[in-house]
Amino acid sequence: MARILVVGDVVDDLIVRPLTAVTPASDTPAVIRRRDGGSAANVSAWLGWQGADVMFVGRAGRDGAERHTEALARFDVQARIAADGEQDTATIVITLDAVGERTMYVDRGANSALTTKDVPLSAWKDVRWLHLTGYTFFDPVTRPVAQELVARARDRGVTVSLDPGSVAFLREAGVEEFARWTSGVDVVLPNLDELRCMTGEDEPDRAVLELSRWYPTVVATLGASGSVQMTPDGFLVRQRAEAAEVEDLTGAGDAFAAGFIAASADGLEPQQALRRGAETAAIAVSRTGARPVLGEVRSAL
Repeated sequence: MARILVVGDVVDDLIVRPLTAVTPASDTPAVIRRRDGGSAANVSAWLGWQGADVMFVGRAGRDGAERHTEALARFDVQARIAADGEQDTATIVITLDAVGERTMYVDRGANSALTTKDVPLSAWKDVRWLHLTGYTFFDPVTRPVAQELVARARDRGVTVSLDPGSVAFLREAGVEEFARWTSGVDVVLPNLDELRCMTGEDEPDRAVLELSRWYPTVVATLGASGSVQMTPDGFLVRQRAEAAEVEDLTGAGDAFAAGFIAASADGLEPQQALRRGAETAAIAVSRTGARPVLGEVRSAL
């Protein structure tokens, strides 16, 4: 079993589902829940839930470091979450519409204080795969940390994957600049909006071909249309989406990434890896929150 290292954000998600039409400047009944989140930490949880050998490295406030370490440990994730003495744990407020689509308000908190010292040499022991998210590259303070991690991975022959993470931040940064920041990444995992933003192409097949100019392997999730992969040798591999009753799209991409990475790191063929990603994402969208449910049966995988 390949060892996987995930480095990046850990967050307290506050999920808001309005129960009626929103009333500006007044009260709106809603269901509000706190959930553990953060794209990188979510991927770690889904990897651990699948039985992968995974370590997560991140940073939280003193109010959350131990709590998030224990939460990931429940999924058999080895977590090294440094406790920041100055910044609070990151928080995202997520509002859901009637079809489970999200609008997010982001306070990065202690994630912005991540340093290379938080990722000791011991964290690299037996690692075969490194996963990062765009949020660490978009933040100018942590961008050098992410780039140093990619360089270390390249020196060790470790495969590097990246979830771009945010159309808003991609537009602000500029696509070519982002591609330059993330040079050395082997596998990029955009969703459809990110894919179109990064290429200017509406048609997914043309878009993944265009994006392959910068990344050897492109794996794009296309919502209800499934997913498509452009392999390093130029082949397109397609996978249908798994049927699911959608409650909350939060974490769907993280679950897909975890399924794909776990299968790929263990040497499965691209079609099998895409199928694993689709199966994991279908489970994720069927409940509120971005993480697996403890004790949930994994037989579908």
